[in-house]
Amino acid sequence: MLGSLVGVLDLLLGVLRPAVFVAGAFAAVAAVVSYSVRTRKISPFSPFARFTRDKVDPWLIAPMERRIMRAGGTPYAAPWWALAAVIVGGLILLSAVGFVRDQLMMLAYMSGSGASLAALLVRWTFGILKLALFARVISSWVGGSPYSKWWRWSYVLTEWFLAPLRQVIPTIGMIDITVLIAYFGLGIIESVITSALL
Repeated sequence: MLGSLVGVLDLLLGVLRPAVFVAGAFAAVAAVVSYSVRTRKISPFSPFARFTRDKVDPWLIAPMERRIMRAGGTPYAAPWWALAAVIVGGLILLSAVGFVRDQLMMLAYMSGSGASLAALLVRWTFGILKLALFARVISSWVGGSPYSKWWRWSYVLTEWFLAPLRQVIPTIGMIDITVLIAYFGLGIIESVITSALL
């Protein structure tokens, strides 16, 4: 059962890798053309520019442009932000599928004994906590709120151990290194617990 799921995920990764590459290449071309039309390096009245405005911008650039305008940015940056979103989204998708595949392989390997299964559950728990820390960092970069439906889960999972650490660990200038120390601390605790179980 697990072996067949791993096989399906291998096939999916084999399809997704070139698809993400093609999507990234298409988004790069679209971003360059859209930026060139917006800055009038390409005549906005040419057929090429009209095609870009009618067919590409509405579904790739316009949604990003609306978000940038709401945040107070300039519309000229929208093509580059759209390109970054496609690339980062593709990498996250590939990483997520690869992560699930690796976890299924590990589950199949470790399902033989109770201690191995407990060690796997410990790894999963700490992996989720590390993912929540990473999400908090991304949230701080993009201005996400701890009350937002997209980021709240990461604050709920991590604030219980970050709040006491903040009282002990000083900031370096304006930089709060609590998340970084917590990430490495979780890794040390995880390795101690898994080595004790195994």
